[in-house]
Amino acid sequence: MKLTDIKAADLIRGYENRDFSCEEVVKEYLKNIEENEKDINAYVTVMAEDALKNAKKVDAKYQNREELGILAGVPVGVKDNIAVKDVKMTCSSKMLENFIVPYDSVVSERLKKEDSVIIGKTNMDEFAMGSTTKTSYFGVSKNPLDRTLVSGGSSGGSAAALGAKECALAIGTDTGGSTRQPASFCGLVGIKPTYGTIPRYGVSTMANTFDQVGAFGKDVEDAALLLKALEGKDLRDATSTGNISIHENIDFTNDEAAIEYLKEMKIAIPKQYLDMNLNSRVKEDFDKAIDTFKSNGATIEVVDMNSLENIIETYHILTNGEISSNMARLDSLRYGHRTEEYEDFKEMFKKSRQEGFGDEVKRRIMIGAHILSLDLAEDYYYKALKVRTLIKEDYEKVFKNFNMVLCPTVPVLPFKIEDDMSPVEMYQADLFTIPANMIGSPSISVPMPKVDGLSVGMELTGRRFKDSEIIKAALGFERSVK
Repeated sequence: MKLTDIKAADLIRGYENRDFSCEEVVKEYLKNIEENEKDINAYVTVMAEDALKNAKKVDAKYQNREELGILAGVPVGVKDNIAVKDVKMTCSSKMLENFIVPYDSVVSERLKKEDSVIIGKTNMDEFAMGSTTKTSYFGVSKNPLDRTLVSGGSSGGSAAALGAKECALAIGTDTGGSTRQPASFCGLVGIKPTYGTIPRYGVSTMANTFDQVGAFGKDVEDAALLLKALEGKDLRDATSTGNISIHENIDFTNDEAAIEYLKEMKIAIPKQYLDMNLNSRVKEDFDKAIDTFKSNGATIEVVDMNSLENIIETYHILTNGEISSNMARLDSLRYGHRTEEYEDFKEMFKKSRQEGFGDEVKRRIMIGAHILSLDLAEDYYYKALKVRTLIKEDYEKVFKNFNMVLCPTVPVLPFKIEDDMSPVEMYQADLFTIPANMIGSPSISVPMPKVDGLSVGMELTGRRFKDSEIIKAALGFERSVK
């Protein structure tokens, strides 16, 4: 077995047993990157020199029996909208093509504190706006399962890097499914924790009330391990919450014990999802997943959730409103792309943003500005806020009687790279992932067994601050279908 085939939790056990060194592991990952990256395009920046230097430091700590963090020696890919000190943070945009960030985010601080090895900054849709990475200024990231397909988005580079064995763990961000959807497309586990669990200081957020840092792993144990390293309050992010102990009373070592967790679970399935005309493969795997939960003792019932019919429109009104104001900070005055010829500040501002932003970013800025205009804010934005409250109340009613909601992660299989999708078609692909961000709940995507080389993700969305419940259910499900 190659070192890059070993999952993160087993890498750590291997280091502890002195089976191999961190330097050996990092060199093998860098070799994979060198061989595959021109085609996969998972990274914007590969931090080879820093990674090798930090690997040697970890090896020295192991050798000297010093105290080590819980991610000691694990190579991690970090989405390129998360600050890592003295490294480019481009958000995959021409606007920030050469921006070197002068500070660490909370995420990168905690990765370093836990002795992980940051191996590079991963590709993404420009400013996280998209579902395919096709809006990236640096080109699309290909799906390692089939390189004619997209890897998903906006955290498609993180999923592609992990799936192509170019890192052992990967970090994304999730506004409306941007961790879970690419995890589903690439046959990985992707978790969006409860809103506020991981502080966003140093993260270029797309929509502040929706965004949450998420984790990719080869399996549930790996993804949960990464969350454990990143969770917890930080005073620099007023929305961050205290530690929620996601590993509490979870046994990752025993398959039978993991499957037993399913007997504790009461799971709801929205009637609206069952009535949908899903892709035939997705529908087939959804039925299999339901049978798996039932056969292992979980209680499953169908519930009526009428508010889901308005979820996509509500989400895009609210997020575009937040995007419009967030993007205003990119004025080319303090940092970012600046046009070469201009006569005054107004012309510089206009031309720089025109040159620096891609079409999808411009589209969302214009829609958001229109929605927030004085004449229309009451009809659109404030009305959408009320609908968001209704959706939240609908879920709270369900969560009084159930632990979680089950559905496919994405209603379709991965798209062909050359497929020319309209923005509306692209937005509709987020139908199942959006609710968790609307209500701030934890949500996880777990892959079904591969058929014809592709996997379909199944999504569990749970109660706020009950992340451990969905992790237990996902673990039991994973161990019962593998």
